[in-house]
Amino acid sequence: MRGQVKKWMKNKRLSFVYIILILLVIYVAIDQFLNENYENVFLCVLTMLLFSIPSFIEKKIKVMLPGALEVLILLFIFAAEILGEINSYYAMFPHWDDMLHTINGFLAAAIGFSLIDILNQNERFMITLSPFFVAVFAFCFSMTIGVLWEFFEYGMDQLFGLDMQKDTLLTKVPYIDIGLIDTMTDLIVNFIGAVTFSVFGYLYVKNRGKGKFVNKFIPKFINSKKDSKKD
Repeated sequence: MRGQVKKWMKNKRLSFVYIILILLVIYVAIDQFLNENYENVFLCVLTMLLFSIPSFIEKKIKVMLPGALEVLILLFIFAAEILGEINSYYAMFPHWDDMLHTINGFLAAAIGFSLIDILNQNERFMITLSPFFVAVFAFCFSMTIGVLWEFFEYGMDQLFGLDMQKDTLLTKVPYIDIGLIDTMTDLIVNFIGAVTFSVFGYLYVKNRGKGKFVNKFIPKFINSKKDSKKD
């Protein structure tokens, strides 16, 4: 965590976003506690824990996350838990869930791309994939994450009686399975996010090091103490 704090001190934009989000979560937690909405207080605590994911990844897996990627992750968590769940943005804004699933597809593709690209450049491995197959792997990785999430929503609905998939039927003819529409919409926008990053990833590998946009979202392994000091 100490290394993460140093990184925030160097990256003013990242530290500014982090501090603002932390203060907002604390404010929401106090407000929900005073209103005796203890379930939402738990969500605030969960959000704070999720904010520590970037630090955990960098410390345990020895991966340096670019500032832009870290900011996007923090904003994604805040938008999903605080705005989406507690402030009911999912109900207030029809396409709020679609936006988050699109970002999720983008982020998952970035992670999948980073994993295979790092292995692809490692001399200890006997495989070297073309830029096209690196992009295809990133896309498949993202779509797999999206499908697993839908499995999770279905399981939570069946086991705990939740309604994460909006699984209700309209009474008017023809009958429409809202749960099916919600699931397919989530996968479609996940597809859009995955394709978007995969295309940028393909161009990045094909023109190694020239893709400034993609470079802001690609984690890199920390190979030495010198690397760990870099932003």
